[in-house]
Amino acid sequence: MNYLDEFKKFISSHYLSTGVRLTLGTIIPSLIFHHYGILSEWIAFPLGTLLIGGTDNPGPYHRRRNALLVAIVTCFIVACVTGYLRHFHFIIFLEIIVFGMFFSLVGVYGNRVNSIGLISLLVFVFNIDDHLSGDMVFRTAAIFSAGGIWYFVLFMVLQKLLPYKLIQQLLGENFVELGKLLSIKADYYFANPDYDELFNRMVHQQVILRENHENLREILFKTREIVTESTTKSRILMLMFLDSIDLFERILNSQQNYANLHRAFDHTKVLRLFGTYITWLAAEIQQIGLAVQSGYASHPRHDLDEAFNKCQRAFERMREHKMNHDNMEDFIMLRQILNSLQDVTERVKKLHRATKYEADVSNDYKLTVEAEDFTPKQDYHPRILLDNLSLKSSHFRHAVRVTLGLLAGYIASLFFDVGHGYWILLTIAVILKPAFSITKQRNIHRIGGTILGVIIGFLLLYLIQESTPLFILMMVAMILAYSFLKINYFVASTSITLYVILSFHFLNPQHVTNVLQDRVVDTVIGSLIAYMISSYVLPVWEHSQIKQYMKEALDANRKYFDIVAAKFTGKQLDINELKLLRKNAIIAMANLSDNFQKMLSEPKRQQLNMEEYHQFVATSHMLTSYIASLSTYAQTLEYLEFSVEFEMMTRQIDRQLQAAMDIIDGKTGNSLEIVRESLPQNQRLLALLADRKKQIKELGIEKADQSPVRKMLSDLKTINGLFELISTISIDEIKILQKIKTAKAA
Repeated sequence: MNYLDEFKKFISSHYLSTGVRLTLGTIIPSLIFHHYGILSEWIAFPLGTLLIGGTDNPGPYHRRRNALLVAIVTCFIVACVTGYLRHFHFIIFLEIIVFGMFFSLVGVYGNRVNSIGLISLLVFVFNIDDHLSGDMVFRTAAIFSAGGIWYFVLFMVLQKLLPYKLIQQLLGENFVELGKLLSIKADYYFANPDYDELFNRMVHQQVILRENHENLREILFKTREIVTESTTKSRILMLMFLDSIDLFERILNSQQNYANLHRAFDHTKVLRLFGTYITWLAAEIQQIGLAVQSGYASHPRHDLDEAFNKCQRAFERMREHKMNHDNMEDFIMLRQILNSLQDVTERVKKLHRATKYEADVSNDYKLTVEAEDFTPKQDYHPRILLDNLSLKSSHFRHAVRVTLGLLAGYIASLFFDVGHGYWILLTIAVILKPAFSITKQRNIHRIGGTILGVIIGFLLLYLIQESTPLFILMMVAMILAYSFLKINYFVASTSITLYVILSFHFLNPQHVTNVLQDRVVDTVIGSLIAYMISSYVLPVWEHSQIKQYMKEALDANRKYFDIVAAKFTGKQLDINELKLLRKNAIIAMANLSDNFQKMLSEPKRQQLNMEEYHQFVATSHMLTSYIASLSTYAQTLEYLEFSVEFEMMTRQIDRQLQAAMDIIDGKTGNSLEIVRESLPQNQRLLALLADRKKQIKELGIEKADQSPVRKMLSDLKTINGLFELISTISIDEIKILQKIKTAKAA
């Protein structure tokens, strides 16, 4: 995707919409109050709008609505309690312990509740001293809540006017990221690919897609109007999402042995031609994403039919002149790639038509899956909170770190002569995260962004004397701050610092120099405290959790394989269950990959067995991809006469996957014997293959192609090859786990 397309994506994204909504929701009442000369007295109103709006994460309408109402009530209570008791330092210490533990621990209920907890902590910090409310605690808390109610009204109005806008933005982003995944896949077809670098990029992209899929599932399947009272537009949005999931699986299951592919065909132009066409398809998918985000119909940038036909003609010419009985299997592999490209091409053409939102596109659409099975489930029972009151819980450890960090920050604000000491606590609250790697990254971005923001703010105030351009720049900074808050914390931190400085300039221009100094000093102090706390107070290192993620990935892949392989043994395939297990396998794989990526950011002393863990992540990725490839054939083909052979192979692979899980669980099994056992050979397929080679050798390709066995053999050879690859990968995972086990015991 070029820079212009990236800019278009950002302009139509929900990130920018959030930034604009928060900025206008804050600025409009501020301008009204300024006009009547009461802004300084009512400053808590825009602050309430800004903070309450910060809890409005993407999700179903009813969950967003409920979260905003809970946030308004909770923040009002916190503001009152803190304000009335702030003159007693020992009470503040107790409040830090209670609020710090509780509002951090509620993160066990998911991101939405966690955001309410964080905002409640920020409200507590803002009300520790009397800079905000003075002696009018209740009045200020009420004004703050009124600001939150104003944002709630704004949310309700926009939801009624644009009910599908958020879905379109997230779905469009999903297609853009899907296109990026396919463009990475295209790089495998060009000369001298860097397999490790491409694999790492694919893993990162799949983690992004996993999070996007979860948000979309929750919104689409939990929105009653879409599932039960669907309009043409809502049906098409659902159709496009389901097609995007199938397209994601198709991209995953196009996994090939690229080293063999380059060995066989690098001397020809066919791989480069395929790679170029895949790049075009990736650009088309991204174009569809931009169109869905913006709400206009997309049109193909290229003639896809002509481009695919060019690839097909190149393959057929090469096959006609260069295929023989020795390299027949290489051409079968190339044929499967061509079949995949044809499938993706048809899906892309269908998606282009869908962006017009015409009724005939959705006439035959029916929801073929049970929506309840595919939505993220969140239990809010109090026992979950109580069960996490243990040092074994990563959430409890995080709550302890946040509480100790706030205590240290409050003590520092009492002893250091700084004018905005509460900024120290704000810095600690927003930087400390459960994962060390994220805390470390946010720490660097916070300090760097603050310093850069102060420099830019100083230059702007020095160079620009007029209020109007400064006000416009402050609004731009606010929009950028809340647009980039979840995608680039460095840009967000820079922008937040800039608009805070400019807002203080408008409110109290005589003391803006002190604000510049306090901002840097308080941020550095808060960042140092956050770093020390995250490094030495009950840290949760990723290597201590990776075992669980590995087990979940293995278990999910095994269940996914079992339902797919069962089709080849003569059993019926339950499509709903297949898609559910596919979803679980992809999520487990993404969680494992995300865990490993976080390990790379931790101190070197905590990066244990990194080579083996990297190998396991890579093999898990390939295992899921090969099973996904097998599932494509399971949904379209049925060769019952080979069921006995496939059943023997299925049982052997199942034993291999179980042996790998036994090693993770520390069970002493027969994994060494299983590794030595070879996968049962498909004798009937070998006989067919020998006959086919004999036909080609004796009759030539043209006459041999007239045999009815050709299509069946091509399918069966690919299916059998996938069983063999899955078995090989399973054995590799057993060996990797044995290495890890040996290293830990040493």
